[in-house]
Amino acid sequence: MVMPGSCSAAFAVFRQIEPIIVLEQLGSTLFDTALQMVVKDRCANVTDPDHPSEESQQRAITDFYMTYNLIIKLTSVIPALLLARLGDRGWRRAPIVVPLSGYLLSRCALLLVVLFGLPLKVMLAAAVVFGLSGGFSAYWPGIMTLASLGSTAADRSKVMMRVELLYGLTGLVGSLVSGHLFQLHSFSLGSGTILLCVSTLLHLLCLVFSGVLLQVRRGNSEDSEESYHLLSHASRNTRLVEAFAGMNVVNLVLLFAAAFLYDFAVGGAIEILGSFVLKSPLSWTAAQVGYGNAAGCMIFITSFVGVIVFRRCDVCDETMILIGMLSFASGIYLMSFVTTTSMFYIARSLNLFALIPMPTIRSLVSQQVPASSCGTTLTVLQMVLKLAGVAYIPTFTKIYQNTLNSLPGLVFLVSSIFTVLAMIPISIVGCRSAQKQQYVRILGD
Repeated sequence: MVMPGSCSAAFAVFRQIEPIIVLEQLGSTLFDTALQMVVKDRCANVTDPDHPSEESQQRAITDFYMTYNLIIKLTSVIPALLLARLGDRGWRRAPIVVPLSGYLLSRCALLLVVLFGLPLKVMLAAAVVFGLSGGFSAYWPGIMTLASLGSTAADRSKVMMRVELLYGLTGLVGSLVSGHLFQLHSFSLGSGTILLCVSTLLHLLCLVFSGVLLQVRRGNSEDSEESYHLLSHASRNTRLVEAFAGMNVVNLVLLFAAAFLYDFAVGGAIEILGSFVLKSPLSWTAAQVGYGNAAGCMIFITSFVGVIVFRRCDVCDETMILIGMLSFASGIYLMSFVTTTSMFYIARSLNLFALIPMPTIRSLVSQQVPASSCGTTLTVLQMVLKLAGVAYIPTFTKIYQNTLNSLPGLVFLVSSIFTVLAMIPISIVGCRSAQKQQYVRILGD
């Protein structure tokens, strides 16, 4: 009796989205470290008569990542929208299964590059395949949509932040071991082969779980109505719905603007941070790169704890977003002056609430629309973030390359400025929400 019960419980766990999140993020963190070190090794011998050797290496690394990331972001726009539309028509697994196929193929491509010494340009072709599968732009909204449909509007921020916590915890574990796994090799297998084999296997298991075992939950009509109108029970009448319809549209525009600016700031800084730690005076090894990535994943944990604490203190969503943005702005500002590894970790410690804004913005956005349009809306938001990526990747890359010798931390100063700008539309949303609640309270009385 015990064994059948245990098997059914394990089967029930494997049918949830949590195992997929764990397997995908664990495999991705291993892949990210491997790609970073492979790119560094391949660019080590790049020479440019007009620039010193280290500067030439930095330019080669940042140029590769600029091209690689732009390909992914541009090619994934249309597939992600199509998959989101397919998901809203009832095929909820599609925005998850199809991108995971692209994940698996791209991991196999890097494994072939390491095993057979193929040119690094093969990864640009892999980026095209990954983007055409929808990539992260389709996968993450698909995950968030399933999480949203399985929760009420009141608990949605907490549920989404719990997903982010699981994502961060898994990334923390993967980052801590990735650098050491990269260094494991034998006479027949070079550095990174074992790491990439493990990453590929994890993505294969993830694809199998999502395609065969994943259970899809349906949102109920009551939650759909609640998330769409954002009104109390005392104010459910047609006149009030019409009165607040315009306000919801304005709030959506403001939330999208804040997401764009914040993603521009965060994405631009993180885009350069991976190259920044490889140059002097830091000059990190593979193990140190893994520890640095783990420090970034720790922010998932501190942000989740922050959401729990702020919720118990009755802090509204808009205020939590502002706290998270302020946390990132202060930490990334200090990063501008980092010259030692200890200073790096001090700067990262100030980012302890930096991951609160995006899931909370997604929660607020999802509450503005019915469940039947939730997946499409979240994917449109992801497309807005893609536009931010198309903007920040070349912008921050060129700023960094042109200030390598004078002020390499200038990109982090620019990032902090845009973070402060992102706080403006969120503040407006907070003021409008406060006025709306006061108006509803008066009508209820």
